Amino acid sequence: MVQSKKQKYLFLAFCLVPTFIMFAIFTLYPLFSGLYYSFFDWSGSADNKELTGFANYIKLFHDAIIPDTIIHDYFLVVTKVIGIMVLALFFAVALTQLKIKEAPFYRIIFFFPNIMSVVVIGILWTFIYNPTMGFVNSGLEFLGLEEWVRPWLGDEKWALPSLVLPSIWAGIGLFMLMLMGGITNVSKSYYEAAEMDGANEWQQFWKVTLPLVWPQIKISILYIVITTLNGSFIIVQIMTGGGPNNATHVMGSYLYQQAFKQYNFGYGATIGVMILILSLVTVLILQFFMRRDKVEY
Repeated sequence: MVQSKKQKYLFLAFCLVPTFIMFAIFTLYPLFSGLYYSFFDWSGSADNKELTGFANYIKLFHDAIIPDTIIHDYFLVVTKVIGIMVLALFFAVALTQLKIKEAPFYRIIFFFPNIMSVVVIGILWTFIYNPTMGFVNSGLEFLGLEEWVRPWLGDEKWALPSLVLPSIWAGIGLFMLMLMGGITNVSKSYYEAAEMDGANEWQQFWKVTLPLVWPQIKISILYIVITTLNGSFIIVQIMTGGGPNNATHVMGSYLYQQAFKQYNFGYGATIGVMILILSLVTVLILQFFMRRDKVEY
C-alpha cells in the first residue's frame, strides 16, 4: 500500500512520541531533578529548600566514606564481570558444543535465579550465610573446617566478598543464554575447517568461538558494569544494610542512607550525580578498550 509522506510521519510520531514521553518522565525528569536538588540543602520532605551552590559537592570530596563506597562498587564490578562471564561462557559452550541430552533442563535451572526478585535472593542468601543455621557454616563444620566458620555478613573483612557469590549466582543464567544464542549462530563449517587444519577443541574455542561471539561478550560486560554500579545497593541493603561499620556500603546504599534515613536529600542527590558520572566514564573507557574489528571468516 502506497503511503504519503504525511502518513509516514504520522505513523512515526504515533510510535515515537509515547516512547519519548515515557523516557522523559522516567529518565530525563529524574536526571535533571537530581542535578537540581544537588545544589540545595533539603530534607526531602520540608517545604523550604536552602540554595547552597556547590556546598554538597565540596562535602562529597571531604566525605571519608565516599572513597570506600567507590572501591566497594568497583570491587563488585570486577568480581562479577570475571565470575559471571567465565561461568556463563563455560556453561554456554558446554550446553551447545557437548551435545548434553539434559541441556534444556540445565537452561531452566541456570536461568531460574533471573526470574527471582533481588529481594528474595538477598533474603535467601542471608539464611545461607546465617552463622548458626546457614548451609555455609554447617558445610564447613561437616568437612571438619571449623576454623573457617565465621559470621560471614557480620565480619568486616568477609562481608563484602560474601556478597559476590549471590550476585554471580543471580546473573549467570541471563548471560549464558545470550552467549548460547551467539554460539548457536556460528556455522559448524568453521569448526569442521578448523578441525581439518589440526586445531584441537581449545584452539577452536580460542580462534573461532570467542572472536565470533565477541559482540555478545561485550554487551554482557557493559550490562554487568552498568547494573552493578547502579543497582548493587539493593542486595547490599537486604543482606547487610551497608554494615558492619560501613564495610559493605556502595555508592547507591550510601545515597539511600543519606537521602531516606538521614533526610539529607540534597546530599543524596549529589551522590547520585557522582554515580551517573562514574558510570558514564566507566562505560566510555570500556567501550574504548573493548573495541575491535568485526571478525568474518
